[in-house]
Amino acid sequence: MSGASPVLRRLRPGDAPAVLSAFRSNPDMARQGDVSTPADAECYVNRLTEAGAPHEAWAIVAEDELVGLVCVSVDGMNLNGWFWYWMTDAARGRGWMSAAAATVATWALSEGGLERLELGHRVNNPASGAVARHAGFVKEGTERAKFLVDGQRIDVDTYGRLRSDPSPSFDPIPMIDH
Repeated sequence: MSGASPVLRRLRPGDAPAVLSAFRSNPDMARQGDVSTPADAECYVNRLTEAGAPHEAWAIVAEDELVGLVCVSVDGMNLNGWFWYWMTDAARGRGWMSAAAATVATWALSEGGLERLELGHRVNNPASGAVARHAGFVKEGTERAKFLVDGQRIDVDTYGRLRSDPSPSFDPIPMIDH
């Protein structure tokens, strides 16, 4: 990953080994799910990619290597989506997640047909909040003591982005929809 610009493409079943590697890249990835074996990674990817699944899963790929994921878990009845993302430890700090999140959020609220996106992040993860704000999300509140992490209660900041909100200024990442 020298400095090649990333692209967004649909998550694929063949991405399971890269997903396992991503989960092994940082202990904090355990908050994204239980992926510790090749079989876990296959189940994780299959859940997000199976036909009819309520997920719009976009892989962030640099130099043909999956380095992150941006996903919208869709509530079609209400035209809402729960927005979430993660990135491998080695790819962090390059601004790729901010650009990818802004690109996918803008897509979800236009071509994706949604009216509202929601997300939450632990208050002790300010980088995730910076990604959310860069992607045009507006902080709507704080859920006090929502998560139990390592025996400690952690607050969660909640954000929303509406179709009618102003679009953020960003350089979009190319989306390959196949």
